[in-house]
Amino acid sequence: MSYYTHHVFFCCNQRKPGEACCNDRGAAELRNYAKDRVKALGLNGKGKVRINTAGCLDRCEEGPVIVVYPEEVWYTYVDQADVDEIVEEHLVHGRIVERLRI
Repeated sequence: MSYYTHHVFFCCNQRKPGEACCNDRGAAELRNYAKDRVKALGLNGKGKVRINTAGCLDRCEEGPVIVVYPEEVWYTYVDQADVDEIVEEHLVHGRIVERLRI
């Protein structure tokens, strides 16, 4: 059994100016938002959900991106509403958000 039910990695990579990178699209801020949201819902901790910062996940052109394990589902998102939908649908109810899946 995994330590966490879901482990969510937010690419927060910062590349050189002119190169596509998730951090230029608000990844760090939305990662912080996701972490706070998961805590507010009581979803964080052992046996629950972990939100982590990742270095480059090498999909920045599709970004910003996150990957959710153990399902290995990749998402893109643009705002807090997208993050809320991923948290509610995937992390709470176990349903993949197809419109955000990459």
